[in-house]
Amino acid sequence: MHPQAQALWRGPRWILAILLALLGMVGPFSIDTYLPAFPAITQALQATPVEMQQTLSAYLFAFAFMALFHGALSDSLGRRPVVLWGLAVFTLASAGCALSDSIGALVLFRALQGLSAGAGIVVSRAVIRDMFPPAQAQQVMSQVTIFFGVAPAIAPIVGGWLAVHLGWHSVFWFLTGVGVCLWLANYRWLPESLPPSERQPIHFGHLLRGYWELGTSPRFMLLALASGIPFNGMFLYVLSAPAFLGGVLGLEPTQFFWFFLVTISGIMGGAWMSGRLAGRIAPKRQIRHGFLIMLLIAALNLVANLLLAPHVLWALLPIGIFSFGWALMVPVVTLLVLDLHPQRRGMASSLQAFVGSTANGIVAGMVAPLVMYSAVALASVSLLLMLIGLVAWIYLHHRWPDIGRHSTH
Repeated sequence: MHPQAQALWRGPRWILAILLALLGMVGPFSIDTYLPAFPAITQALQATPVEMQQTLSAYLFAFAFMALFHGALSDSLGRRPVVLWGLAVFTLASAGCALSDSIGALVLFRALQGLSAGAGIVVSRAVIRDMFPPAQAQQVMSQVTIFFGVAPAIAPIVGGWLAVHLGWHSVFWFLTGVGVCLWLANYRWLPESLPPSERQPIHFGHLLRGYWELGTSPRFMLLALASGIPFNGMFLYVLSAPAFLGGVLGLEPTQFFWFFLVTISGIMGGAWMSGRLAGRIAPKRQIRHGFLIMLLIAALNLVANLLLAPHVLWALLPIGIFSFGWALMVPVVTLLVLDLHPQRRGMASSLQAFVGSTANGIVAGMVAPLVMYSAVALASVSLLLMLIGLVAWIYLHHRWPDIGRHSTH
């Protein structure tokens, strides 16, 4: 934690939380905002379905690759420069997407978006732990989780409205405007939370040693799996929303908002509860509660889909409850990741984001297209993804029983 953190930020804590949360929204918002415009882009650029999928894959894999370096660079150069340069490149790439007149150009600029968008979510996590003691950091992380989880849910609504009323180019002009506003806001208000005395050397050998230290740490990798994989149990439904809501549940596009309303409510409720519990119960108890909620509801969801025909009256509720469980535990797990190696918080945030975004890319590009038309398949894969995270946490807790035992103060 910065020794002069209180002097760096004198305003209300919630304002800084919103600023950091908006940074965290850039990545997921850039994925989902343009999904409703797929048909219009396909027709306008005469693209094939495979080429359109490449615009998503290029973004996701570029995001995952560069996520490895944003945090490490911020450990060396400071938090502010990485955020500001990332937002500047993201803004230019978004304008490039809007001006693209071929599918090849769109793929190129989407990759550039991916390379830059991760700076926000990676560095904002490190800033939180730089600026706040553990209990307050959990409260702020919970507030950030609300925005991070809400972004994939509201982004298709915004993108769909823009694509229908103003054309597909407007989706990327909107992202350009978001980039400009965020750059100005962060230039004005984002504090530099990493003192020069704590910055790491930037030479190649030192970076490699840092990556090796974290990448070969079983505790780090298990925590990264526990935080990153279960998110996809919910994200899978977001990615499959058009096929699941329209094809399986028979909803009209104007009725899709019910799904997003339920999901958003679950995320906001879980994140609010996580913040309320900060400092009151041991972190590992809170993580256990979150996983227990996800396990029970994911299993019930699968049983219900095996026994009953999918219906909107019950099929959306399990997703909202699952979202509640995820948002309850993920701020705590994220802080445990960052505190494993305090001198490399940026790099730890980078590697955590890499694990999560790689999983997101696999689910988006390979898993969702295979299961999106079957309620049983969706429920089965959602349960499986959650179980991967649960097994990682159980093994971690068995091997290192002291981790997360003491409540933060």
